[in-house]
Amino acid sequence: MNTCTRIALTAGEPAGIGPDLCVQIAQQPQRCEVVVIADPVLLRQRAERLGLSLKFEQVDLSQPVTIAPAGVVRYLPVSMAVDSQVGVLDSRNSNYVINTLQLALDGCVSKQFAAMVTAPVHKAIINDAGVIFSGHTEFLAAGAGVEKVVMMLAISSLRVALATTHLPLIDVSPAITQQSLIQIIRIINQSMMEQFGIAKPRIAVCGLNPHAGEGGHLGREEIDVISPVIELFIQQGLAISGPWPADTVFVQDKLQDFDVILAMYHDQGLPVLKHQGFGQAVNITLGLPFIRTSVDHGTALELAGTGEAKSTSLQAAIDMAISMINSQRDG
Repeated sequence: MNTCTRIALTAGEPAGIGPDLCVQIAQQPQRCEVVVIADPVLLRQRAERLGLSLKFEQVDLSQPVTIAPAGVVRYLPVSMAVDSQVGVLDSRNSNYVINTLQLALDGCVSKQFAAMVTAPVHKAIINDAGVIFSGHTEFLAAGAGVEKVVMMLAISSLRVALATTHLPLIDVSPAITQQSLIQIIRIINQSMMEQFGIAKPRIAVCGLNPHAGEGGHLGREEIDVISPVIELFIQQGLAISGPWPADTVFVQDKLQDFDVILAMYHDQGLPVLKHQGFGQAVNITLGLPFIRTSVDHGTALELAGTGEAKSTSLQAAIDMAISMINSQRDG
């Protein structure tokens, strides 16, 4: 059953399109209470720049959840260090970005929020400020005390999970071990059942090498690492298959046989998904003790404040979070 719930929405890099998207979606009624975690001055400035007439309300988390009407931005305030200029990065606001994420994380852990949705951040400028930050996924995993999480992108017709994420290609093979694959596949299988309502998820596992190694002639990772793990899970009753050559498993007719594809590295699977559904895709972190979704794009500094940024991916991320919440409750 669908019930009203409260979701945290972090506005991301203040110089980017995140604040634009947060005020844009407030023009339409949502199916849950969306609480934007940001500096309200920034949100007001961006709404004015975009010509949006909106009302701003600071949320009281101790009060019952209510859905804001169209034209209302519910927010939880975090102050920037300095005023933000549209499209101009400033490392002095890096801790502000981190603070918005921490507030959302704390709220999810304490159950004040049923999920968190994140607008894009700019990792380089955060690191330039001396803050070690490799991405939302790693930050949230560390903050939640979780050893292993899995990055997955999804559109209506395709879900792609990743065995490795933001690694140089030379580091990918050493990072793929039997132990890591076992953890990843367990997380995927459990998440598909609990958060997507799929009783027996059909998981396709890609090989690492071209043609899945061609029997060892193009690499032995499939023989030594990937296949033994697949066989282990087949014996446990999972609906899992592979290792599949990536140029075979992503053929449209084949995709209908699977609920999720496990790609071995970032650019093996995500170009296919983004080609099919960029602007509609949702980035999902599996394995956290709460639901986290995000957009499929970056900060797009050149579009900030222009009104040209599209909120479709952010809206899809919110809708996906609600669907996952309802799947958990129904389960």
